[in-house]
Amino acid sequence: MMQLSTLFLNTNQNLPPKVCGFAPSKPVSLGNSLCRCPMTSFGCFRVKSEMGVSSSSGGDGFRTLLDFVGRENVGDDLVVLFAHLQYACKRIAAVVASPFNSQLGKQVGLADGSTTGPASAGAGRDAPKPLDIVSNEIILSSLQSSGKVAVMASEEDDAPVWIADNGPFVVVTDPLDGSRNIDASIPTGTIFGIYNRLLELDHLPKEEKAQVNSLQSGTRLVAAGYVLYSSATIFCLSFGSGTHAFTLDRSTGDFVLTHPNIKIPPRGQIYSVNDARYFDWPQGLRQYIDTVRQGKGKYPKKYSARYICSLVADLHRTLMYGGIAMNPRDHLRLVYEANPLSFIVEQAGGRGSDGKSRILSIQPVELHQRLPLFLGSLEDIEELESYGDVQQKINPGYEV
Repeated sequence: MMQLSTLFLNTNQNLPPKVCGFAPSKPVSLGNSLCRCPMTSFGCFRVKSEMGVSSSSGGDGFRTLLDFVGRENVGDDLVVLFAHLQYACKRIAAVVASPFNSQLGKQVGLADGSTTGPASAGAGRDAPKPLDIVSNEIILSSLQSSGKVAVMASEEDDAPVWIADNGPFVVVTDPLDGSRNIDASIPTGTIFGIYNRLLELDHLPKEEKAQVNSLQSGTRLVAAGYVLYSSATIFCLSFGSGTHAFTLDRSTGDFVLTHPNIKIPPRGQIYSVNDARYFDWPQGLRQYIDTVRQGKGKYPKKYSARYICSLVADLHRTLMYGGIAMNPRDHLRLVYEANPLSFIVEQAGGRGSDGKSRILSIQPVELHQRLPLFLGSLEDIEELESYGDVQQKINPGYEV
């Protein structure tokens, strides 16, 4: 049996293929030239690159993630950090899509999904799945290699990890959101937020300054993003001046800008929540859902329910089409889930709320602090909040 390190952490196996694997199709016009490739942007993009047309920018309109970051005037340190982050996410994408990931639990002694020892859940964390642990190690390794990160705070670690004294940034992350559904091939994702290191804390012991650096308010975020592993791998990011999404071109290994300046509609027609728990909800939330799905709310159209039970996937659809993605329970984590995603949504013109307050205005007090989360279109969130009692504070004992 192949070893874990060989199967999942070998960089050569996890990088996207360099050669286009698509069979020739009918010719596609590229200006004065013809390209025999499938009628897809990524197939033609590969041929354009080989013809000498810039693969990063120019008249063809294609721009890679690193070219985009380099032109954002965010500083060389952040460009280097994003180079390592995108590399880590390509490796996670390969792991998630691997036909061998079902064997991972057996290889690390976790065939039943349980964990023991250092990997066990603690400090209010959920018990990690084997792929959570692998994804966490991939991100940690990449951040260490970047030389630009002082602290990494992850859902998979009880406490923040101090990486380098001179790293200018702090990274908070959920390495693999939605991993509990991965055996059913439901989309998963990586979430991250980036802060500047607080220089005024450098005199403190490592454990203390790592903790305080990780508990910065969401208003101090320098950048945030998520990566969706689905039918396509999407890297969505914001530096505080708009939200942009890039799609992984598997023929070249580049993330290509496909959704510049995303604007979430001010209204949507979709709500995303586990409404099997309807009778456990507070009165205000039940009233809101009853109202909008009957078309009797401020937006006179009947809303539809769409729920994947993968936070990144539900949020990505909401960002594209509008509406609300929500979990009314004290379940989602403020530091590495709610804050980064609220930052992205706000930069797209939407809002992140706990049902009462703006998420980014909440000061974290614990690394794994939980809260209700409502993300989506500005007018939909405002209407939801107007019902008052929308936070589910009573947990009847079921597991999510």
